[in-house]
Amino acid sequence: MGTRRRPCERIGDLIPEAARRLGLDAELRQSRAMGTFATIVAEHAPAAAGACRAIRIDGDALIVEADAPIVAQELRMSAPQLVAALAGAPGSIGIRELRIHVRPAGPRV
Repeated sequence: MGTRRRPCERIGDLIPEAARRLGLDAELRQSRAMGTFATIVAEHAPAAAGACRAIRIDGDALIVEADAPIVAQELRMSAPQLVAALAGAPGSIGIRELRIHVRPAGPRV
C-alpha cells in the first residue's frame, strides 16, 4: 500500500498565508520591507548603503533613518528610483513614499 504525497511547496510561498492566519501579516510586511530596502539601496544609491536602515512602515510610507545629513540627501535624491524599485520587488510591499530622518548624534545602542 502506497501513500500519496502532496506536491512539494516552497516554504516562501506558505509564509504569507501562515502569517495572515496568525495575525502577523503586518510584521511580515515590515520584515520584507527592511530586507528589501537594504538590497535596493545598495543597487540604486550605493553611496548610502550601510549608512541607513528601514525603521518601520507608516501607511504607505517607509520610515528610513540615515546616519548623516549627506546620506539623507543621497536618499532623497534617489527616492523616486528607490520607491519604484520597492514597488517592483517580488512580494511588493506597497510603499509609495520614503520618509527620511537623520539619526540623532550620540552613541548608537
